[in-house]
Amino acid sequence: MARINATSPDFMPAVHIRLLLALALSLGVHAGLVLWAARMPPPAAAPEPLQVSLTLAPVQQVKQPPVTPPRAESQKQVRAPDVPSPPAPENTQATMAAPPAPTAEEWQLASTYTLKNSKRYRYNWGQQVRSMMGTAVEGERQGLVRFRIEIAPDGTLARADVLWSTSEIAEKLALQAIRSMPPLPPTPTGKPLVFEKTIAFLPFETGWPPIYRNDCLPDPPSFQNPFARNGSSPQRAPQAGSENATPSRNAATQPECPDAGPDSIEAEEKDMERQFKEWGAARLNGAD
Repeated sequence: MARINATSPDFMPAVHIRLLLALALSLGVHAGLVLWAARMPPPAAAPEPLQVSLTLAPVQQVKQPPVTPPRAESQKQVRAPDVPSPPAPENTQATMAAPPAPTAEEWQLASTYTLKNSKRYRYNWGQQVRSMMGTAVEGERQGLVRFRIEIAPDGTLARADVLWSTSEIAEKLALQAIRSMPPLPPTPTGKPLVFEKTIAFLPFETGWPPIYRNDCLPDPPSFQNPFARNGSSPQRAPQAGSENATPSRNAATQPECPDAGPDSIEAEEKDMERQFKEWGAARLNGAD
């Protein structure tokens, strides 16, 4: 295959021919674009802006009819009836009326009862004082008052000392009742009667009625230490059987047992309650 050299005289005419063809093609394209642009129609003019004028008519105010308030009669008919509110619960205090005073028959029986330091007489005296104190009300009025009483053989009050009290009002009421007590029968033994008594002015307790069925039983002998000395008396050796030789109460000097009669239901109830509290203590229950 023959090669053409760029420096050869045959290569120059071929280059000139290619350049002429490219120039003619470029001129033809540009001439075509100029002719197409000349044939296009001229652009239309921009439209003028529209001018609009608005005229506002005056607004006419519409008058509303006046609002009349409803009548009082219609209000009364529509209004619901007033419902009274329930009253607030009041804190009611516990109260207990005074027990009845001992009757004349009870005082007559007490004036002949000589056992246990005139036991009936002492109990009747306390009931007489409590019945004259009035109704016990829960609060500062309630309380206990302990007295030491001395009654003369003819039944008159010889002395009354307040040992202690838990309420000044209860103490005042008790002293007032003692001063205004009616005449009492003579003491059972014909001697001054000295005893201590607690007056319970409480809304749940009026006292413990005693039990009389066991009063005829002799008192157990009191223990006496044979080795105790006061420092001045001569010391003596204890003798055998000396404890049983001098019992606390000899059978020969035992007073005749009066007919106490059946105990009341209240006394039986209080006695069982006392025994239950004594023997049913928590310290005696192994399970507790």
